[in-house]
Amino acid sequence: MKGYDNKQHEFDTQSEVLLEIEEKEVTGKQIILYNDDFNTFDFVIESLIKVCKHDPLQAEQCTYLVHYKGKCAVKKGVYEELEPMCTALLERNLTAAIE
Repeated sequence: MKGYDNKQHEFDTQSEVLLEIEEKEVTGKQIILYNDDFNTFDFVIESLIKVCKHDPLQAEQCTYLVHYKGKCAVKKGVYEELEPMCTALLERNLTAAIE
């Protein structure tokens, strides 16, 4: 094709792809679970399995991170998916927030 600049087209396509990836990163949220002094390890593990659909090992690891680090991101996704899970954790008297 006369006058067709293939390199310009490739650049535009790459720019569109990079822009789309950036938009997805901005919309991502996470549930942060915070340490407290009254819930047991077993209860937190059970809650993460039931509410966040963690497997037992993942739930246990998150629970230890919460205990020793003070907080842990226990679930990532879009706000609409995370909000019911965060609410369920709060209803179980766990300290959680979507950030």
